[in-house]
Amino acid sequence: MTGTGFIVTRETWGKTPQEQRDWIVFETLQSIDCRMRALERWNKWLSFAGGIVGGVAAVLGMQLL
Repeated sequence: MTGTGFIVTRETWGKTPQEQRDWIVFETLQSIDCRMRALERWNKWLSFAGGIVGGVAAVLGMQLL
């Protein structure tokens, strides 16, 4: 999936055959899935990094008290 989508106007959608509409919906769902997987991957890494930073901050805070 390339991630390059296209916008279908209401007029174009009305003139589009049902089989092609189904294909457009399928491609849109595939694109959304691909983007969500990428966001989830980043979310895991950022959560991990945030945990490390938070742990270090907690240790430094306890050292100061």
